[in-house]
Amino acid sequence: MKLSHRWLPVAALAVAAAIAVPASSPVAVAGQHDAFVIVGHRGASGYRPEHTLASYELAARMGADFIEPDLVSTKDHVLVARHEPEIGGTTDVANHPEFKDRKKTKVLDGVATTGWFTEDFTLAELKTLRAVERIPAIRQHNTVFNGRYQIPTFQEVIDLSKRLSKELGRPIGIYPETKHPTYFRAQGLPLEPELVKALNRNGLNRRGAKVYVQSFEVGNLKALRRELRVPLVQLTSASGAPYDFVVSGDKRTYADIVSAAGLRDVATYADGVGPSKDQVIPVDATGKLGTPTALVANAHRAGLVVHPYTFRVENTFLPAEFDSSAVPSDAGNLFAEIAAYRRAGIDGLFTDNTDVAAAEDRETS
Repeated sequence: MKLSHRWLPVAALAVAAAIAVPASSPVAVAGQHDAFVIVGHRGASGYRPEHTLASYELAARMGADFIEPDLVSTKDHVLVARHEPEIGGTTDVANHPEFKDRKKTKVLDGVATTGWFTEDFTLAELKTLRAVERIPAIRQHNTVFNGRYQIPTFQEVIDLSKRLSKELGRPIGIYPETKHPTYFRAQGLPLEPELVKALNRNGLNRRGAKVYVQSFEVGNLKALRRELRVPLVQLTSASGAPYDFVVSGDKRTYADIVSAAGLRDVATYADGVGPSKDQVIPVDATGKLGTPTALVANAHRAGLVVHPYTFRVENTFLPAEFDSSAVPSDAGNLFAEIAAYRRAGIDGLFTDNTDVAAAEDRETS
């Protein structure tokens, strides 16, 4: 086994103390295929409410190489970490009578969405809210942490990564995603300038910095390519199309983007692709894993790394053959699912359960 500074918890599904164990040590170098990258998806969101400092810290302590903040904007143009601009399902905003009149229906990437939106709150107002578990029916154990954590700013996430890098003796990278960039641009709150400023301010806009920047849209990645020196990742979905394509009338879909020709085009402005995991290995009619597609081989041929999403331990998120029971919230065999995707040649993954992915990596290495 190769030596590493990755840390793993004593118990796979609980965090008390951490011990150093041997494992491979990924680095954020575009085009490097001999190191496996583990991204703490929204932090360790299998164990703490997502996009909180507690979730990010736990992911790092469990062995994540990167923590992943999704970035949205406040009314006063501060980048904060939320999966969506609508925060009714991830905060206690509905319990704040002072914000009752902020509830609105807006069109978010073509879909009418009702709730409370970050761009209608100043940072100071958002800081009065507290995070709650997004999927309590599946992760009831996470609800014990409801109401304990604030919405973090992007700068607070960067500060945390720096502190943990020193404490753990290994670099903890950041893997920010620009969420709904076309939407925020239409609000007069473009995400990209503030992202570039933050990376510049923290000395992270340089070759070799442990940073990836990702987006489901294309135009903003092409624009960021001119300003950033860190790797960029084109996210894709099993259905639909980049919303900037929809707005501009471009008929290409995500399926076109992950074709051999599409991936060659991605390689002209990005360094990796982040597909939905079923674009790498689709499931068949019985819900079991089918035959791997050509996506990984075509991406590697184009010089791109492949980091699919999202690997989660609960049965409801697993292929049928890895389910442990008929109960959707029970933990299934995530080890086996990750192993199957690693055999398909992926270079890393996004996971809500960093401890399982890190333990699997240790065993594989």
